[in-house]
Amino acid sequence: MSGYRLQAQDEYNHQASAEPNFNESVYLNAFDETGGYGGWMRLGNRINEGRAELSVCLYLPDGQVACQFLRPAITTNERFSAGGLHYTVTTPLSAVQMNFEGEVMVLADPEWMREPRLAFQRAVRQPCAVEFRHLGVSPIHGGEPLDATQPTMYGRNFSLGHFNQHSRATGYIRVGEQELTINGFGWRDHSWGPRYWTNIYFYRLFIANFGPDRGFMLLKITDRQGHTRRCGVLQYDGDYEEIIDLDVLTEWTANKDPKHIKLGVRTAQRAVRIEGEILSLLPLRNRREEAGEALQSRIAEGLTRWTWGDRQGLGMTEYIEVLENGVPVGYPL
Repeated sequence: MSGYRLQAQDEYNHQASAEPNFNESVYLNAFDETGGYGGWMRLGNRINEGRAELSVCLYLPDGQVACQFLRPAITTNERFSAGGLHYTVTTPLSAVQMNFEGEVMVLADPEWMREPRLAFQRAVRQPCAVEFRHLGVSPIHGGEPLDATQPTMYGRNFSLGHFNQHSRATGYIRVGEQELTINGFGWRDHSWGPRYWTNIYFYRLFIANFGPDRGFMLLKITDRQGHTRRCGVLQYDGDYEEIIDLDVLTEWTANKDPKHIKLGVRTAQRAVRIEGEILSLLPLRNRREEAGEALQSRIAEGLTRWTWGDRQGLGMTEYIEVLENGVPVGYPL
């Protein structure tokens, strides 16, 4: 990928910059296509704030969602290990592993998370253990920009360096007495630099695997000035093709959540249509205060079944956007 620098050492933790909101994070998702389940885990080190952001979200086959969100204290950015979540690099730029052991909240209805305090009261607490092992099936995409004119994936006020990769995913999910084997595919990313979630005005992120040779990561992001950027890749026959155009059509629920998505994607090599159905959506929020003003964003995380031609695969839909008077600013686009 031109315009970016990436070395094997970037798999490991970076020296924190001076910004108080410096963040370095790793994210893995993994899905078992046969069983129709999977999930994602993320650990973000905010070393200048003395804490980490821990997220575990597991979509279970009966429609329940097991999740945990913590802010464990940290004293170093030399490793990713906090709150029972641990990340290990096995082979730089190729193989990584993430493990979690701790308690999760099991939500009979993911809608409960629309009112987090209600969800915390209703959820059943269960012991949980998760292992995701990832082995890359695609090139690495991204890195750190070579100069100040090179756009970063999400914008320089959200992360400076960022890379991602499609992977074969194996492992397990244990929630209470239920044990599920992961034998499928997934995606991972690693990013570093200053970040506030509310710096994103609105974006739509789509991720999927259709076997070891095909997948996509697609992003449509709009800033507060109304400028929209479309970026990402199609994985085709194992290789990445940078996109040159992306159309997104969303069908919404009564709660202004995405339900069905139609994508039109063009690379220099091909033009394709892809459709997605969100099977289970977790409605999350992020809040912070700036100069006495309360800022709030919605983060909609949806397990999605994708269809690309004669292939189907599982993956994620993520809609992040600022809320103004309680309404997502990107709706109904």
